[in-house]
Amino acid sequence: MIRDPRIVVTDIESRLGLRKTADTLQAVVALYPGTRFVWLMGSDNLVQFHHWDRWRQIAETVPMAVMARPGSRLAARRSVAAQVLRPFQFPEYRAALITQASAPAWAFLNLPMSGLSSTALRQKGAA
Repeated sequence: MIRDPRIVVTDIESRLGLRKTADTLQAVVALYPGTRFVWLMGSDNLVQFHHWDRWRQIAETVPMAVMARPGSRLAARRSVAAQVLRPFQFPEYRAALITQASAPAWAFLNLPMSGLSSTALRQKGAA
């Protein structure tokens, strides 16, 4: 869906035997010191992010870019996590600066939306 040499899709979670996002982020930051990571999340996940295991730790590990997803933009902006993290939100016109920011930092991005889910993409890749 995107062709940018700075974005690399891997199966590192599977190779490391990890299932929780907090564990994965902790591992990649340790494995690749000096690399600046930005965690990409759909706005549909931000809606229920506060239910995730160690969600605050996730937000404090790497900057986040929250991408608009169909039907969840407004709910995401009003979510518990968005309210808690509001002091660390970059306005969209400054979103590119989160790549150099220390966590917690995040931006909400209104991009062309796709109805594809990461689950469906993983299943397609496995086939």
